[in-house]
Amino acid sequence: MNLEFHKRIFAVFMASIALLVTLELYSSNLRNSGNQGSAINPPNMTMRLELFTSNIEQTVNFYKNVLGFKSLKSSISTYQPIQNGQVVLGIGLIENLGNDHYFNPNQIDIQYGFGVEIVLEVEDIKFIYNKVKMADIEIESELKKQPWGLTDFRLVDPNGYYIRVTSKK
Repeated sequence: MNLEFHKRIFAVFMASIALLVTLELYSSNLRNSGNQGSAINPPNMTMRLELFTSNIEQTVNFYKNVLGFKSLKSSISTYQPIQNGQVVLGIGLIENLGNDHYFNPNQIDIQYGFGVEIVLEVEDIKFIYNKVKMADIEIESELKKQPWGLTDFRLVDPNGYYIRVTSKK
C-alpha cells in the first residue's frame, strides 16, 4: 500500500478521535449544566402562587373542600400554605401587606386576579367537576372538550381568582 493511502487512513482516524472527544466534552457539559444550573435554567425550581384575601379561613376551606387541597404547616396566622400534588398555594391576609406592596388594596383599584388564570391539571376531570357541582359552587364555564384537545371547566374562587381545571391529556 502506498504512503498516500496510509495518510488518508491516519487522517480519518484522527478526525474520528477528535469528533469523539468533542462529543464527549459536549455531553459532559450538558450533564454538568443540568446539575449546576445556569442563569437560564436554575436547578430545582418550584412554583408557589400566593393569593391574597381578606378571609383566609373561607379561602382555605374552598380549596380544601372543593378542590382537595391539604393545609401545610404555618408558623403565623396571617398566611396558610396549602397543597395538592405539586401545586402549592400560599393564602395570605391582604390587610398585612405593606403600604408599598404592589397588591395593597390602597395602592390599586383592580379586581383580584385580573389577567391571571390559575390552571390546575388533574387526572380525573369528571371526578373533580362532579365534586365542585356537589359543593354547589357556581361554574363559570361548564365541562367541555376544547379545540386543543383537553377537557376543562372554569370557576371563580371566593376572592375572584379565575380557575381553570383541566385534564392532563
